[in-house]
Amino acid sequence: MVNRIRAAFAVFAVVASLLASTGVASAAVWSSTDKWGTWSNGGYTVRNDVWGSGVGPQTIWANSYSNWGVWADHPNTGGVKSYPHSAKAIGRKLSALSTLRSSFNVTRPGGGAYATAYDIWADNHAYEIMIWANKQGAVGPIGSKQTTVSVGGHTWDVYRGSNGSNAVFSFIRTSNTNSGTVDVLAVLRWIRTQGWYGDVTVDEVQFGFEITSSAGGMDFVSTSFSVTS
Repeated sequence: MVNRIRAAFAVFAVVASLLASTGVASAAVWSSTDKWGTWSNGGYTVRNDVWGSGVGPQTIWANSYSNWGVWADHPNTGGVKSYPHSAKAIGRKLSALSTLRSSFNVTRPGGGAYATAYDIWADNHAYEIMIWANKQGAVGPIGSKQTTVSVGGHTWDVYRGSNGSNAVFSFIRTSNTNSGTVDVLAVLRWIRTQGWYGDVTVDEVQFGFEITSSAGGMDFVSTSFSVTS
């Protein structure tokens, strides 16, 4: 009997270790190891989005569009591997929006290379607006620095460039934060005042982790996230 109890505890320990190593909340409503795994909830879409080359395993889990996370084990080989995120479709002209705000709260690893970032698409992917709340390791935005500006409730270093397919505007917070509220509409309007685009259609607001490396397995968690428009 004692041996059976010991064996049962050993099995339990292995299972618990596996759950911890994948970072999957044991009571998660949804999870997926598929590169393109998606889940719809509350008018949002949660996506695993493992799109880069030379990737490792990544498991996404979610209790809601607001509370979700990933365990990722991507090698330290450079280049973005994935962008797990939660997304809200907008589909409205910039001039038709009276408000577009978002709040977030995350927990993230102290190692690896990644950015916690919004990725906002406009005019059917003609324009990409990235808003980085924090960054870790050897990562950087596309293009060249244009200026430093305080807009949308934060101070950013602003970069402008192209990835070969679309224009990219990146707002890199001058100091890292794991939580806050961003007046996204103010940021988008500021870009228009620079003459970098016109009255664009805001397609989708995404928020997540742009992961370059997380060797050995690391956990990234959104404890809360929302978009108001």
